[in-house]
Amino acid sequence: MTVFKGIVLAVAALLAGSAASQDQVLNLYSSRHYHTDEALYANFTKATGIKINRIEGGEDPLIERIRNEGERSPADVLITVDAGRLWRAEQLGLFQPVKSATLESRIPANLREPSGLWYGFSTRARVIAYNKAKVKAGEIRNYEDLADAKWKGRVCMRSSTNIYNLSLLGAMIEHLGEAKAQEWAQGVRNNMAQDPRGGDTDQLKAVAAGQCDVTISNQYYYARLLRSEKDDERQVGAKIAVVFPNQSTWGTHVNISGAGVLKNAPHRAAAIKFLEYLASDQAQRYFADGNNEWPAVANVKVDNPVLKMLGEFKRDAINVAVLGKNQPSSQKLYDRVAWK
Repeated sequence: MTVFKGIVLAVAALLAGSAASQDQVLNLYSSRHYHTDEALYANFTKATGIKINRIEGGEDPLIERIRNEGERSPADVLITVDAGRLWRAEQLGLFQPVKSATLESRIPANLREPSGLWYGFSTRARVIAYNKAKVKAGEIRNYEDLADAKWKGRVCMRSSTNIYNLSLLGAMIEHLGEAKAQEWAQGVRNNMAQDPRGGDTDQLKAVAAGQCDVTISNQYYYARLLRSEKDDERQVGAKIAVVFPNQSTWGTHVNISGAGVLKNAPHRAAAIKFLEYLASDQAQRYFADGNNEWPAVANVKVDNPVLKMLGEFKRDAINVAVLGKNQPSSQKLYDRVAWK
């Protein structure tokens, strides 16, 4: 009997050890392609002993991969940029809700999905950038101003299928209604100096080169130019100034980088630990100092000269989940005005 009891205890210990070893691994699917994130992940492993296996790819291909893998998916966490993409994954039923006192106390309610399916861990603002030699300070203040006929032939923009532009229009639909949002989209389309093409950095370079006078960009692209080690990129940044739009109304449009625990996560405990780590002061500083994003957590001290230079501003307070909800309507409005 004593021998049998010893065998039972040994098997139980082996199973417990096996379960513990499983929690020492995290399979992360990431569409964040920022070199500075390496330190973010390395320090999570150092702090917890949990090894991160990372699969990187484009946002939509990663989401499709998780969907196709189904119940056999090894993915524990999806981390990506823009609430609109997190919403797409949510609509496919890829996430499971996470209830965490740490996350709920540190991540503001408007930067997370209300039922805990995903959380925002850094923020980025969609600002107006202009050529300082062609536009006077204070001449443009709001997103709506870009639709004014005075800017005809002077605006550069990304395509209508770009997620950043879809989310921006989603916010405008929420604040202005579909009819006025469509009027805005039509006015901006009428004012374009060229058909939409390229990314945010391309728009900034076009403004600096005089191909157009104003554009819209996420602020960290501007910050990258100013902090670049390349002289030609710093010169591009020096020719541009940025405006935080709508300070007297609903505030500047703000989006997120965010993550959620996947429905079939094999290492759920490790996945929740990772999300809680992303909300730590240390991780929040990596987002800000490394990639020029603002922390989602309030009062985290950062050491980024460009973010300090940009200063404080009024942010749109709507829940970022709305940006995904309005995404189909945004695309419909862009298509109606032939934004392209």
